[in-house]
Amino acid sequence: MAFRTLVTVIGQIEEGVLVKCEAYDDVQVNCSLPGVPELTMSFANTAIINDVTFHPCVRFRPWDSNQILSFVPPDGQFKLMSYRVQKLKKTPIYVKPQLTSDSGNCRVSVMVGILEAEHSTCTFTLLCFSDASLLMQTCLWTIGQIPKDKAPALSGNLRLEEGLAQLHALSTFQVRFTIMGVALSGLQIDKLDVKNTLNAPYKSFRAQTQAGKYEVRS
Repeated sequence: MAFRTLVTVIGQIEEGVLVKCEAYDDVQVNCSLPGVPELTMSFANTAIINDVTFHPCVRFRPWDSNQILSFVPPDGQFKLMSYRVQKLKKTPIYVKPQLTSDSGNCRVSVMVGILEAEHSTCTFTLLCFSDASLLMQTCLWTIGQIPKDKAPALSGNLRLEEGLAQLHALSTFQVRFTIMGVALSGLQIDKLDVKNTLNAPYKSFRAQTQAGKYEVRS
């Protein structure tokens, strides 16, 4: 039996300050247990989650009384539950842009990295920089997997629109990333019991965090 949690992060960072960060999590299960197994799962910190929905196999009474999932899983893959975590205090990655402009030129310097590098791998699929003041209004930077011992950096010069000497507003970076091995929602499985099976089943858990609408403004 394999459990996989997929976390989608919605975030907004403005001039280095975290304005908003929420996580939407789906817990996916792949089950191949014979017979009619009875499963119970408890968590260490259910107080952090909101807007919980369950697969029809989940019994509501144990959850309502003790926040315990009790269910008979169907065969194959299915979504066991989904939930939302509000007001996260940290982000899984960092994006540090610096922009200076004068005389119609804009100098751009961007450094990116992952905050949990010792426990996971991160792939930036897209970093999109846009500003209405630029002649080339959208710039794309595809990074790939980030090494643990080096933070990728990008620098360059861009021209502003005719008649503009410098930038007059915040520029926006749209970030897309995937992080394996980290569930940013913070929900932790405390215990999983399986009954009505002849042999001890194989149990595994995998986590993945990805960007939803994730913006950095500078």
